[in-house]
Parts: sequence; structure tokens; C-alpha cells
Amino acid sequence: MRVSPAQLVPGCLVTKDVMGRTNRPIVPKNTTIQAIHIEVLKKFQIESVDVSNKQTDGTAFNPMERMESQETTASTETHIQEPSPSFHDQYLEAVQSYKKWFTDWSGGSPIDMNAVRKVMVPLLEKVIESERDVFTLHHYTSSDDYIYHHSVAIGLISGYLASKMGYNYGEWMQVGLAGVLCDSGMAKLDEKITWKEGALTEAEFEQVKNHPTYSYRNVEKVPTLSAQAKIAILQHHERLNGTGYPLGLGQSKIHDFSQIIAVSDMYHAMTSERLYRRKQSPYKVLEEILQEQFGRYDHKIIRVFVKEMTNYSTGTNIRLSDSRLAEIIFVESNHPTRPMIRLEEDGQILHLKEHLYLHIEEVYD
Repeated sequence: MRVSPAQLVPGCLVTKDVMGRTNRPIVPKNTTIQAIHIEVLKKFQIESVDVSNKQTDGTAFNPMERMESQETTASTETHIQEPSPSFHDQYLEAVQSYKKWFTDWSGGSPIDMNAVRKVMVPLLEKVIESERDVFTLHHYTSSDDYIYHHSVAIGLISGYLASKMGYNYGEWMQVGLAGVLCDSGMAKLDEKITWKEGALTEAEFEQVKNHPTYSYRNVEKVPTLSAQAKIAILQHHERLNGTGYPLGLGQSKIHDFSQIIAVSDMYHAMTSERLYRRKQSPYKVLEEILQEQFGRYDHKIIRVFVKEMTNYSTGTNIRLSDSRLAEIIFVESNHPTRPMIRLEEDGQILHLKEHLYLHIEEVYD
């Protein structure tokens, strides 16, 4: 039967691939619907979904009862206080706020730190509680609005990582706010460079290298941002081996906060759809980070990032890069991105470390 996402409940079984503006299904056939799927379908503005008339536990699925229940609940809650917005709704509102700020900065306005804190502090607090939501942000990034999504996402990922590394509330909050503002200097660049669809020329990239300095000048006199956060903004494109910019600093002169932002920046950029580059699977990106980025980024930060990202357990449902669904049955600590899995279609067991052409595309629980 065909129903709207609003009629779905956890336990519904999808009977046909749900396609959006992507090459791969947003939700593949035979997926058991969970709350995150319903949220994703709504965000992608999917109008209808094909599902079985029975839920996975064998009970009948009656979409009309679902709608009637929603209408009854809505009528009885007319006078009840509105629930707080979901993490994703709050995130998308923050992106729109950042878009307005960026336009203001392009026109020469200073950073209104009170406005930034009002939007970002509650969201940073929420991301620590929601945990895995922080690793789904790439789903919501569009190539047209990439810069705005990217800045908000850097802040959230950076704050989350800092909290997991043991920094106290004040410290990880400062890291998160620094992450949000680290690319504010991009507003000072020529729009033809900022929104260019193709690869940058060498001369254009030299101009881009100035944006950390511009970002630092934007926040230099902001009293509610710590000195360490300001340094992190200036240094977020510096690399431990001295190949970064704007100053080409070496490891001994680079602040830890800047490295947290650097790793977050790289991860979100590689997993997001951009004007001139297709997004990659988060787990494929993790493998690239582990294999190729040693010496450029602080390895202790990468270890924490990988641990949090791959913190799945036996029974976790995943989708592979070839769209097949599977269940994780064993994870080796030495190969966290390549666990042993059982395919849903035929029960075959694969060890992903022996099938390098495959990687995890998405985690569902």
C-alpha cells in the first residue's frame, strides 16, 4: 500500500525503493522503518512510500488509524505547550540563521556574538545529548547552501568531539563556537570564488588561504570568545607537518582546539555534496582518514572520532555501498570500519576487511 511519511510508524516494512534527488535510494526496499527514516523522508519532502500491510512483528498496519490517532492527539493537545523542536529542525533553523549572518558579514557588518550564542549554544547542548545525530548532518547539506551547512556542522562536530575528549563544558562550548565561526572570513572573499562550481585556480586558492586570517579578525575583539578559541579559528587550516596555511606552522605551535576543528572540517567536507565534488560515504571517508592523513592531523583526535563514529554493537543494521542491507555481528578493534556482517537477503556472512570493494554506506541503529 502507498502512504504518506506522516502515516508511518516504526516497524513498517518498505516494499519499494524510496528515491529522491540522489542516485541511491533514500530508504531501500525491505527496510524496517525507524524514527530516523521518518525524519529523513520528511526532510526530503517525500510525498508517499510503498509499505507492507503488515509490520515486521506480524501485526496489521492500518494507516487510517494512525491518521485518526494523530488528529485526536492534536485536538486534545491544543492547549498543551508545544514540544521543543527536534534536533534536525533546530539544526536547519541554525543554517538559515547562519545564511543571514553570512550575508550581513559580506556587507561589512560585525559578528553579533549574542545572536550566534542564542542560536548555537542550545544546539550544541542538544548535540551532546543526541550523539549519533551529529554523524547524520551530511544528509541535510545541499550543494547550493553548502557553506552555511558546513559552518554549522563544523561547530557541532567540533563541540561533540571536544566533549568526548574530556574537555569541560566551557571548553567544548568554546570549541563549538569557534568551529561555527572559523569560515566567517569567507564572507570577505569575492563571490565568484566562494560560489565557483569548478576547481579553483592557483591564484584563487591563494585568496582562499586568507580566510582564516579574516575570520580571526572578525572575532579578535569579541569578549565572550576565549583566546584559545580565537587561535583555533586562525589555525584551523594549519597541519602538523607544516603544509597548512595561513602561516605554515609546525606541530609544536598548533593549538589542540584548532586540530579538533580541522578534523571536523575535513570529515564534513568529504561527506557532503558540493558544487564541484560529489559526497562520499562517511565510512569510506573514515578509512581514508585512517590510511592517508597520518602526520597531518593529531592522531589522538582521529582515534576519538573513529571510536565515536564506529561505536556500533552486535545487531546494528547497516546499508552497504552496493545497497544491500546487513547486520553487524562482530567488530574487531583493529578494523572498526570493517566489521563482520550478515547479509539480510540470504544470511551470508562477510568480513568486510576481506571485501575491500565494499564499505558501510549508512547505519540505521
